Amino acid sequence: MRPAFSVVFLTTLTGAGQGLFLALYAADLAAPLPARFLATGAFAAALLSALGLVASFFHLGRPSRAWRSASQWRTSWLSREVIALPAFIAAAAAYGWAELHAPEHSRVIGALAAAACAALFVCTAMIYACIRFLQEWASPLTIANFVLIGCASGCTLAAALAAFAVPGRAAGFAAAALALTVCAAASRAASLARNARLRPKSTLQSAIGIHAPRIEQKSQGFMGGSFNTREFFHGASRARLAAVKWGFIALGFVAPVALLAAGLALSAPAWFVAAPVVQYAGLLAERWFFLAQANHPQNLYYQAMA
Repeated sequence: MRPAFSVVFLTTLTGAGQGLFLALYAADLAAPLPARFLATGAFAAALLSALGLVASFFHLGRPSRAWRSASQWRTSWLSREVIALPAFIAAAAAYGWAELHAPEHSRVIGALAAAACAALFVCTAMIYACIRFLQEWASPLTIANFVLIGCASGCTLAAALAAFAVPGRAAGFAAAALALTVCAAASRAASLARNARLRPKSTLQSAIGIHAPRIEQKSQGFMGGSFNTREFFHGASRARLAAVKWGFIALGFVAPVALLAAGLALSAPAWFVAAPVVQYAGLLAERWFFLAQANHPQNLYYQAMA
């Protein structure tokens, strides 16, 4: 498939925002954190998710009709995401406000925000996992990857924020971020291994209804590109795909683990600040690769433009 950068930024920004909120809320439940730090983190989570929402508008042909995207919530995971995302943004912002002005209600509001966060994770992942004819996406690993990568990136960001605001708690966030990043790496590696074994269920014969044992495509019937060749194929070479794959593995998983481990081993929270920057660059590449790797069955036919 052709990756849309609006979707790349939407899913990575909102995932980091969701992970950041969950990290802060869970840490506060375990051992209370300063209200100002929680409020700052919650507002940051809401801002990241709002930026993701803004990015999504660049994917629309007619942004003025964006409100219609929520109308099919009974059957469409995309419509459900359109509802869950603003709900999470509002709940996260409300949690931040409650920490400063109504702390007696913050735990309840936080629980509602966590529920909206979980619903958003499921809705976003299921947009891809429910498409059965795209075998690379149609797997429970898609949901696991969205959740684990989002939580890992958010927890890494929480460690960086804590390094400035509450240094005594930064190591706890960093340890959790390290564990989540390792889990996310294992899950993503499992999906890469699974996808490498996939073979198309369709063939050239079944695609065009001709059962001759040998079929060779000479032309599509026209010399230029079309909607099919633009929207359902990324156009990247195998070498570029391989470079992106190894790049996101290095930047999205290996480097953050090394930075977090170094910060923990040296008791130097400053190392935690670099981790989310490096990791986010890697996750942009990871999400681009995730979208590009999906092989639409129509590409069996549209192999060459002439």
